[in-house]
Amino acid sequence: MADPGIRVFKPHPLRWIVEPLEQEPSYIEKAMFGARGCYLHGRLVLVLAAREEPWKGLLVPTEKKHHPSLQEELPGLRVHTVLGKWLYLPEEAEDFEEIATMLVDLIKEEDPRVGVLPKPRKKAKAKHRIGISRGTGQRKR
Repeated sequence: MADPGIRVFKPHPLRWIVEPLEQEPSYIEKAMFGARGCYLHGRLVLVLAAREEPWKGLLVPTEKKHHPSLQEELPGLRVHTVLGKWLYLPEEAEDFEEIATMLVDLIKEEDPRVGVLPKPRKKAKAKHRIGISRGTGQRKR
């Protein structure tokens, strides 16, 4: 019987791209909106997407100020049509494999242009319970 606390992902079709990163102790993957978020040293560095365009390829989390230099170095990258703050490499790009490999090399070298720190999650507000307060015998709200 499988342990209910362990989540098993089916293999992602673009998983081969991040295999060189798996050797890094800080590397983790998380499900993310029907895609797979790849983290290194706590930074979201790549999102593997295998749906329909514009969600079929690699999303490159980065700050807008880094777009021009990354696009010059890796000409297949373009601004994502929905998430304009990130770059995108469509799987149908002619040089997809070559650019994906170069991108992973930049990530391994910890290029500061690639990756973003995830924003801390907001804590859910506590729900007010209606009950009897201890000692007063009165309802609390």
